[in-house]
Amino acid sequence: MKLKGFTYRWLMAILLCLTEALMLNAYGQDIPRAERRRLQGPLTDSTLLTPEIPPISPQMLEDSLQKVGVNSNVWIPNPTKATWLAIVIPGGGQIYNRKYWKLPIFYGGFVGCTYALNWNNRMYKDYANAYKDAVNNNWSSSNITDLLPASYLRRTSHNQITEVLRKRKDMYRKYRDLSIFAFVGVYLLSVVDAYIDAELSNFDISPDLSMRLEPTLLNGATGFKSKQSVGVQCSFTF
Repeated sequence: MKLKGFTYRWLMAILLCLTEALMLNAYGQDIPRAERRRLQGPLTDSTLLTPEIPPISPQMLEDSLQKVGVNSNVWIPNPTKATWLAIVIPGGGQIYNRKYWKLPIFYGGFVGCTYALNWNNRMYKDYANAYKDAVNNNWSSSNITDLLPASYLRRTSHNQITEVLRKRKDMYRKYRDLSIFAFVGVYLLSVVDAYIDAELSNFDISPDLSMRLEPTLLNGATGFKSKQSVGVQCSFTF
């Protein structure tokens, strides 16, 4: 009995070894996993996590942009950069946005406001000095005689001349202040125009945007009877 039990165990062990050998042979018929790893080289963490991406050529990028409907040749400015250039350099935002036809408009406004500012400031100083001499009864001063003709000075009272000098002094001071505000307004307008122009540079204005009016029949029911009427239908295409 002991011999039979010993023989049975050996037969079972040999059978298990043969079964395991057959399974290993069927699992690795071509190249064993260790041999395949040795031929391919060691795998690092970077190769496992980051697959190799083929380089993208400029032609491939151009084709991709054309497929999605983006034309790379169209200039799309940066609104932030355009705003800062317009703040630092008057008209710099328009130059950056490539809207050169706007430069004569803004530069003309700057030149006109500067000329009005200098003219009104000079006239204000002249009448301010003349009014000061008139208040001090210095009627022979050149500040008064250079501004008003001699015939007017002879036939007009001193009080009236003093009042005229005061009104003109205040008038030119007001015009000088308005010229300053106009200059600042043109400057701010150039900054706002540069920002809006850059922000709306890629705004899609499609020819499909339209509105169409056409006649139509309207069905209506009054009690047990149906009634048709003619109306107008308005349709928008986006």
